[in-house]
Amino acid sequence: MDAGWFPDPTGRAELRWWDGTSWTEHVSTGGQVSTAPLTPADAAPQDQPPAQDIPQQEAVPAQSIGRGDAGITGDLISGSHAEVSGIGPTKQNEKMLRVGVGESFFARQGAMVAYQGEVDFAYQGGGVGRFLKSQVTGEGLSLMRVSGRGDVFLANEEAEVHILHLDDSGISINGRNVLAFSESLQWSIERVQGAGVMTGGLFNTTLRGSGWVAVTTAGPPVVLNTAEAPTYADTNAVVAWSASLQTTLKSSFKAGALIGRGPGEAVQVAFAGYGFVIVQPSEGVAVTPSS
Repeated sequence: MDAGWFPDPTGRAELRWWDGTSWTEHVSTGGQVSTAPLTPADAAPQDQPPAQDIPQQEAVPAQSIGRGDAGITGDLISGSHAEVSGIGPTKQNEKMLRVGVGESFFARQGAMVAYQGEVDFAYQGGGVGRFLKSQVTGEGLSLMRVSGRGDVFLANEEAEVHILHLDDSGISINGRNVLAFSESLQWSIERVQGAGVMTGGLFNTTLRGSGWVAVTTAGPPVVLNTAEAPTYADTNAVVAWSASLQTTLKSSFKAGALIGRGPGEAVQVAFAGYGFVIVQPSEGVAVTPSS
């Protein structure tokens, strides 16, 4: 049986998408497309095709589900790219964050790529102290406060998206890698321990409390357990680390031309304590202090 919309064999929706070989999670009720993942109890109908006595032409046409895509077919509108559901942060895909707005949150200015519903975006100043630090250190983090009811989609330069949940904890994040975080978290721009302004760019955004934060990485990252061995990371490749870790700078001038991927990597951040360090497979663009 060819792909198409057919009566949902589980009974949880009016229609469910049959991809030609099996039932998918994409459903439609009253013209509204959503997802309803199949459960183990649904395993039997998942492997059964639509009833063979239903002529293919009687499969519900695409336009009947209210998308206005009559006469258009393809994987983009088959339902496999439909928005995910739920309240709060969810990965729409590897490079896009969807937030079902229930409570207000902060997002990186310019990161909104789409939204649905009644949503308000307001510039969020960081206060005089944060402003001065951002001007001196280059660690500026321009934010907008997002409130209302609806769905907001965020992305930043095709970077991969990762969601972390904090429970009365803290994390230090490179400002370039902050995509969004819940309003319940306290944030500030802090100097990395053991580093000064003269080293350039070693000021991070620190989040503390309970809530969620979405970070981005230039490619799949590695997460290092600092309790396993002495841990060092390039200052431009490191994305974030546990706020409880102690940091110092490690110089490697004698091997400066051999360490890292560029000509100037004579300094790395050294981590001590129990926690984790997130490192991306790219050094990005070096951040230097403003003169």
